[in-house]
Amino acid sequence: MRIKVCGMTLPEQVIALDEMGVDLAGFIFYPKSPRYMGNKISAEKMKQIKGKIAKVGVFVNMPYEELMRTVEEYRLDMVQLHGDESPHFCERVANYITIVKAFRLSENDPIDWIVRSYHEGSDMYMFDTLGAGYGGTGKKFDWNLLKGASIDKLFFLAGGIEPGDEEKLKEFMKEPVAKKLFAIDMNSKFEVNAGVKDMDKVKKFVETLRK
Repeated sequence: MRIKVCGMTLPEQVIALDEMGVDLAGFIFYPKSPRYMGNKISAEKMKQIKGKIAKVGVFVNMPYEELMRTVEEYRLDMVQLHGDESPHFCERVANYITIVKAFRLSENDPIDWIVRSYHEGSDMYMFDTLGAGYGGTGKKFDWNLLKGASIDKLFFLAGGIEPGDEEKLKEFMKEPVAKKLFAIDMNSKFEVNAGVKDMDKVKKFVETLRK
Protein backbone atom coordinates (compact mmCIF):
# COMPACT_ATOMS: atom_id res chain seq x y z
CA MET A 1 0.00 0.00 0.00
CA ARG A 2 1.44 3.35 -1.05
CA ILE A 3 1.38 6.13 1.52
CA LYS A 4 1.41 9.90 1.01
CA VAL A 5 2.05 12.31 3.86
CA CYS A 6 0.80 15.78 2.98
CA GLY A 7 1.37 19.26 4.36
CA MET A 8 5.15 18.96 4.69
CA THR A 9 7.10 22.09 5.66
CA LEU A 10 10.37 20.70 7.08
CA PRO A 11 12.98 19.19 4.72
CA GLU A 12 14.43 17.00 7.48
CA GLN A 13 11.04 15.40 8.03
CA VAL A 14 10.68 14.68 4.31
CA ILE A 15 14.05 12.91 4.40
CA ALA A 16 12.88 10.91 7.44
CA LEU A 17 9.71 9.89 5.57
CA ASP A 18 11.82 8.66 2.68
CA GLU A 19 13.95 6.60 5.07
CA MET A 20 10.88 4.91 6.58
CA GLY A 21 9.55 3.97 3.14
CA VAL A 22 6.80 6.55 2.64
CA ASP A 23 6.14 6.86 -1.09
CA LEU A 24 4.93 10.44 -1.57
CA ALA A 25 5.26 13.78 0.22
CA GLY A 26 2.77 16.58 -0.33
CA PHE A 27 3.75 20.26 -0.41
CA ILE A 28 0.94 22.82 -0.25
CA PHE A 29 1.34 25.85 -2.52
CA TYR A 30 -1.92 27.46 -1.39
CA PRO A 31 -1.14 30.66 0.59
CA LYS A 32 -4.31 30.46 2.70
CA SER A 33 -3.42 27.03 4.05
CA PRO A 34 -1.85 26.81 7.54
CA ARG A 35 0.53 24.32 5.92
CA TYR A 36 1.61 26.67 3.14
CA MET A 37 5.23 25.87 2.41
CA GLY A 38 6.10 28.81 0.15
CA ASN A 39 7.89 30.67 2.93
CA LYS A 40 9.29 27.50 4.57
CA ILE A 41 11.03 25.52 1.81
CA SER A 42 12.75 27.36 -1.01
CA ALA A 43 13.14 25.87 -4.47
CA GLU A 44 16.85 25.37 -3.77
CA LYS A 45 16.13 23.50 -0.53
CA MET A 46 13.59 21.33 -2.32
CA LYS A 47 16.15 20.34 -4.93
CA GLN A 48 18.48 19.18 -2.13
CA ILE A 49 15.92 16.66 -0.86
CA LYS A 50 17.10 13.38 -2.38
CA GLY A 51 15.78 9.84 -2.15
CA LYS A 52 12.98 7.87 -3.76
CA ILE A 53 10.09 9.82 -2.26
CA ALA A 54 7.92 11.54 -4.88
CA LYS A 55 7.26 15.25 -4.43
CA VAL A 56 3.61 16.24 -4.94
CA GLY A 57 2.65 19.90 -5.27
CA VAL A 58 -0.84 20.74 -3.99
CA PHE A 59 -2.47 23.70 -5.77
CA VAL A 60 -5.79 25.54 -5.54
CA ASN A 61 -6.93 27.53 -8.60
CA MET A 62 -3.41 28.72 -9.43
CA PRO A 63 -3.09 30.27 -12.93
CA TYR A 64 -1.60 27.90 -15.48
CA GLU A 65 1.65 29.77 -16.16
CA GLU A 66 2.40 30.24 -12.47
CA LEU A 67 1.65 26.60 -11.74
CA MET A 68 3.93 25.33 -14.48
CA ARG A 69 6.70 27.68 -13.37
CA THR A 70 6.38 26.35 -9.82
CA VAL A 71 6.50 22.74 -11.06
CA GLU A 72 9.74 23.48 -12.88
CA GLU A 73 11.37 25.55 -10.12
CA TYR A 74 10.66 22.97 -7.40
CA ARG A 75 11.14 19.95 -9.67
CA LEU A 76 7.86 18.40 -8.64
CA ASP A 77 7.02 14.84 -9.66
CA MET A 78 3.24 15.19 -9.49
CA VAL A 79 0.54 17.84 -9.19
CA GLN A 80 -2.59 17.61 -7.02
CA LEU A 81 -5.34 20.06 -8.01
CA HIS A 82 -7.63 20.80 -5.08
CA GLY A 83 -9.70 23.71 -6.38
CA ASP A 84 -12.28 24.39 -9.09
CA GLU A 85 -9.98 23.57 -11.98
CA SER A 86 -11.85 22.72 -15.18
CA PRO A 87 -11.36 19.48 -17.11
CA HIS A 88 -9.62 21.50 -19.85
CA PHE A 89 -7.21 23.06 -17.33
CA CYS A 90 -6.38 19.62 -15.94
CA GLU A 91 -5.75 18.31 -19.44
CA ARG A 92 -3.33 21.15 -20.22
CA VAL A 93 -1.32 20.45 -17.09
CA ALA A 94 -1.47 16.67 -17.62
CA ASN A 95 0.37 17.14 -20.92
CA TYR A 96 3.48 17.90 -18.85
CA ILE A 97 3.15 16.20 -15.46
CA THR A 98 1.09 13.57 -13.67
CA ILE A 99 -2.20 15.03 -12.41
CA VAL A 100 -4.24 14.08 -9.35
CA LYS A 101 -7.64 15.80 -9.33
CA ALA A 102 -9.19 16.07 -5.88
CA PHE A 103 -12.94 15.87 -5.29
CA ARG A 104 -14.55 16.98 -2.04
CA LEU A 105 -17.59 14.79 -1.55
CA SER A 106 -20.72 14.96 0.56
CA GLU A 107 -23.03 12.09 1.42
CA ASN A 108 -25.35 12.13 -1.59
CA ASP A 109 -22.97 13.21 -4.34
CA PRO A 110 -23.22 11.12 -7.54
CA ILE A 111 -19.53 10.20 -7.74
CA ASP A 112 -19.65 8.55 -11.17
CA TRP A 113 -21.22 11.67 -12.67
CA ILE A 114 -18.91 14.14 -10.87
CA VAL A 115 -15.69 12.53 -12.08
CA ARG A 116 -16.85 11.71 -15.62
CA SER A 117 -15.76 14.95 -17.31
CA TYR A 118 -12.31 14.68 -15.71
CA HIS A 119 -11.59 11.17 -16.91
CA GLU A 120 -9.54 12.15 -19.97
CA GLY A 121 -7.64 15.04 -18.41
CA SER A 122 -6.57 13.45 -15.11
CA ASP A 123 -4.18 10.62 -14.32
CA MET A 124 -5.62 9.91 -10.87
CA TYR A 125 -8.36 11.09 -8.53
CA MET A 126 -8.41 11.93 -4.84
CA PHE A 127 -11.52 11.63 -2.69
CA ASP A 128 -11.80 13.85 0.38
CA THR A 129 -14.44 15.33 2.67
CA LEU A 130 -16.48 18.35 1.64
CA GLY A 131 -15.84 21.36 3.87
CA ALA A 132 -15.80 25.13 3.87
CA GLY A 133 -13.07 26.55 1.65
CA TYR A 134 -10.45 24.47 -0.12
CA GLY A 135 -7.98 21.81 0.84
CA GLY A 136 -8.23 19.13 3.48
CA THR A 137 -10.68 19.52 6.34
CA GLY A 138 -9.33 16.90 8.73
CA LYS A 139 -12.91 15.58 8.88
CA LYS A 140 -13.46 11.86 8.52
CA PHE A 141 -14.30 10.74 5.01
CA ASP A 142 -16.97 8.05 4.77
CA TRP A 143 -15.28 5.36 2.69
CA ASN A 144 -18.65 3.65 2.23
CA LEU A 145 -19.53 6.37 -0.30
CA LEU A 146 -17.08 4.78 -2.71
CA LYS A 147 -18.22 1.18 -2.39
CA GLY A 148 -20.98 1.40 -4.99
CA ALA A 149 -19.14 3.70 -7.37
CA SER A 150 -17.62 2.66 -10.69
CA ILE A 151 -14.23 4.32 -10.49
CA ASP A 152 -12.22 3.46 -13.60
CA LYS A 153 -9.08 5.31 -12.55
CA LEU A 154 -6.46 5.03 -9.82
CA PHE A 155 -7.33 7.09 -6.76
CA PHE A 156 -6.03 8.42 -3.45
CA LEU A 157 -8.09 8.00 -0.29
CA ALA A 158 -7.96 11.03 2.01
CA GLY A 159 -10.11 12.71 4.65
CA GLY A 160 -9.19 12.57 8.33
CA ILE A 161 -7.16 9.35 8.22
CA GLU A 162 -5.73 8.95 11.72
CA PRO A 163 -3.83 6.61 14.05
CA GLY A 164 -6.02 3.59 14.71
CA ASP A 165 -7.43 3.43 11.18
CA GLU A 166 -4.98 0.76 10.03
CA GLU A 167 -7.32 -2.24 10.37
CA LYS A 168 -10.28 -0.35 8.84
CA LEU A 169 -8.09 0.52 5.86
CA LYS A 170 -7.04 -3.10 5.48
CA GLU A 171 -10.73 -4.06 5.40
CA PHE A 172 -11.49 -1.37 2.81
CA MET A 173 -8.71 -2.74 0.63
CA LYS A 174 -10.73 -5.96 0.26
CA GLU A 175 -13.61 -4.06 -1.42
CA PRO A 176 -13.91 -4.33 -5.23
CA VAL A 177 -13.52 -0.56 -5.64
CA ALA A 178 -10.16 -0.73 -3.81
CA LYS A 179 -8.61 -2.46 -6.83
CA LYS A 180 -8.04 1.09 -8.08
CA LEU A 181 -6.75 2.42 -4.72
CA PHE A 182 -3.35 3.92 -5.48
CA ALA A 183 -2.45 5.42 -2.10
CA ILE A 184 -3.78 6.74 1.17
CA ASP A 185 -3.20 10.37 2.14
CA MET A 186 -2.32 11.36 5.73
CA ASN A 187 -2.04 14.88 7.10
CA SER A 188 -3.42 16.77 10.10
CA LYS A 189 -4.11 13.79 12.39
CA PHE A 190 -0.38 13.07 12.51
CA GLU A 191 0.82 16.54 13.52
CA VAL A 192 2.35 18.27 16.51
CA ASN A 193 1.18 21.53 14.93
CA ALA A 194 0.32 22.64 11.39
CA GLY A 195 3.00 21.44 9.00
CA VAL A 196 5.06 19.64 11.65
CA LYS A 197 4.50 15.88 11.83
CA ASP A 198 4.70 13.58 14.84
CA MET A 199 7.16 11.22 13.21
CA ASP A 200 6.69 8.49 15.83
CA LYS A 201 2.95 8.38 15.02
CA VAL A 202 3.68 8.28 11.31
CA LYS A 203 6.24 5.49 11.70
CA LYS A 204 3.94 3.35 13.86
CA PHE A 205 1.06 3.82 11.40
CA VAL A 206 3.20 2.92 8.37
CA GLU A 207 4.58 -0.20 10.05
CA THR A 208 1.14 -1.39 11.24
CA LEU A 209 -0.54 -0.76 7.89
CA ARG A 210 2.11 -2.73 6.05
CA LYS A 211 2.16 -5.76 8.35
